[in-house]
Amino acid sequence: MSAHCQLTGAQPGFGNNISHSHRRTSRRFDPNIQRKRYWLPGEGRHVRLVLSAKAIKTIDTIGIEAAVARIRARGVNV
Repeated sequence: MSAHCQLTGAQPGFGNNISHSHRRTSRRFDPNIQRKRYWLPGEGRHVRLVLSAKAIKTIDTIGIEAAVARIRARGVNV
């Protein structure tokens, strides 16, 4: 799954485009996914994470160590 956040688990939502004549066609609502590299001081190495913009703000608030602990608690390898 390419459009998937490792921290929050955000993934695409699905819905419909509705035209003026009210015909419906499928569409996707993708989360704002970014690849970001962080220094992990506890392990002395960099980690590259696939995160949503909201998750990047969360890491700014709680710190990278706590965020990596949450990611590992979800069962994702870092």
